[in-house]
Amino acid sequence: MWDKRFKQAADSGFNRNEFSRDRARIIHSASFRRLQGKTQVLGLGESDFYRTRLTHSLEVAQLGSGIAEFLKTKYPENEHPEIFNLIPEQNLIESIGLAHDIGHPPFGHGGEVALNYSMRNDAGFEGNAQTLRICTKLGEYSEEEGLNLTRRTLLGLIKYPAFHNDVVNKAFYTENGGINLDAFKPPKCIYDCDKEQVEWILQPFTNDREKFMSSTPKTGKHAKPIYKSFDSSIMELADDIAYGVHDLEDAIALRLVDESMWRREVVAKLTDSLNVYPLATDIEQLTKLLFSGENKTRKQAISQLVNHFITNTKVCSLDAFSHKLLDYQGVLSTKAREELDIFQEFVRENVIYTPEVQTLEYKGQQMIMKLFDVISNNPKRLLPKKYYQMYIEQNNNLRVISDYLAGTTDDYATRLYHKIFTPSSGSIFDRL
Repeated sequence: MWDKRFKQAADSGFNRNEFSRDRARIIHSASFRRLQGKTQVLGLGESDFYRTRLTHSLEVAQLGSGIAEFLKTKYPENEHPEIFNLIPEQNLIESIGLAHDIGHPPFGHGGEVALNYSMRNDAGFEGNAQTLRICTKLGEYSEEEGLNLTRRTLLGLIKYPAFHNDVVNKAFYTENGGINLDAFKPPKCIYDCDKEQVEWILQPFTNDREKFMSSTPKTGKHAKPIYKSFDSSIMELADDIAYGVHDLEDAIALRLVDESMWRREVVAKLTDSLNVYPLATDIEQLTKLLFSGENKTRKQAISQLVNHFITNTKVCSLDAFSHKLLDYQGVLSTKAREELDIFQEFVRENVIYTPEVQTLEYKGQQMIMKLFDVISNNPKRLLPKKYYQMYIEQNNNLRVISDYLAGTTDDYATRLYHKIFTPSSGSIFDRL
C-alpha cells in the first residue's frame, strides 16, 4: 500500500527498495539541485560557510534518520512491535527530509510572502504546498505525476493537511500597494488545485480523512491545520533542530551574535531557578566551546546539542485516529521542547529579524513582486516558451507564472530582474 505510485515503473528485474527509488529521484531532480542557489537564512554571497536550502535539507534528512534510528532503539520490536514497525526506515525519512523544502521560492520566506501577495486573488502561494505540487505534478520524472513518489513519502511531505480555501482568511490581508507585506503571510495549506493528488495520497484513510484535514480558526488570522502524519512529525522535529542548532552555528561563526547576548538570552533562561532544564548542567561547558573561536570546539558543542535533542525524542499517541500512521507522533520531551524553543527564539530575534537580514529579504520580495507583475501583464513576451505554452493551455492560469518564479534561484531571479528593469543590463545573448 505504502510503496504504491500513481503509475508503477516497468519491472527491470532489480527489486530496489521503493523508498530508495524515491530518494534517488529527489536527489537527481532539478528542483533539489536548485536549492544550492536558494537562501536559508542569510543572503547568498555573504560567506561560503553558512547554510543554503540545500545544505539545510541534507541536514534535516540526516537528523530525521538519526531520530528514526534512536526511536527504534527506544521502542524495540519485541516490546513495542506496532510502534517499531511504523517508524520510517532510513530511505523513507531521508527522502522526506531531502524533499521537504524543494517548493520554497528564492529569497527565503520573504519570497514566499511576495508570491502569496501576487497570488492573493488566485488561490495563494505557500512553500509546503508547492513542494507537494512539484512532487506530484511539476517534477520531471513523469509527464503527469511529477517525481512519481510513493504514497507514504508524499504523505510525509504534507506538513499542513488542509486546503487553501478552508484556512485562508482574506480579511487578514491589508492592501497597501505592496509596500509592506507583513499582512500577506500565507496560510499553511495544500493548494485546492491539487485535490486529485491529495485524494490519492489519503485513499487508505477513509475513516480518518475528514478529521485529519481539519483546522482551528484563529481570530483575525488564517485558520491553522491541526494534524500531521507520524513521518511528517519526525521530519518537523528534524527541521526544528536544524533551525535551532545548526542555524545557531552559522550565527556564531559569522559573529552575528556574541557570548554576552547568548548568556543574557539563553543561558539565563536555562539556569532560571524556577525551571529545571536538562541542559543547565552542561551549559557553561557548551558556552565555552561555542564561543571559543575555534571551528573544532564549536562543532563539538553543536554535536552535543544535536545528540541531546535527538535522545529526548519519543513517540506519543493522539488517541484521535484509527490508523496509527496518523495517530502516532514523534515529539520532544516537554523540557527539551522548551529548550529548543529558546534556541529558535534566539536565532529569530538576533539573526532573522535584524534590520540587516530583513533589508535583504525585503529587497528580494520587491524583485519577486515586480517580476510577477510585469510577466503576468506580458506573458507572451517574457515567459520562457515552455511556461508560456502551459500558460495558454491552462487558460491564462497565473499559477504557471507562480510555478516559474518559485522554481528560480536567488541569482536567476536577480539577473532576470536586472535584465528586464536595468537599462544597462541584458543582451539577446544572455542565457539565464
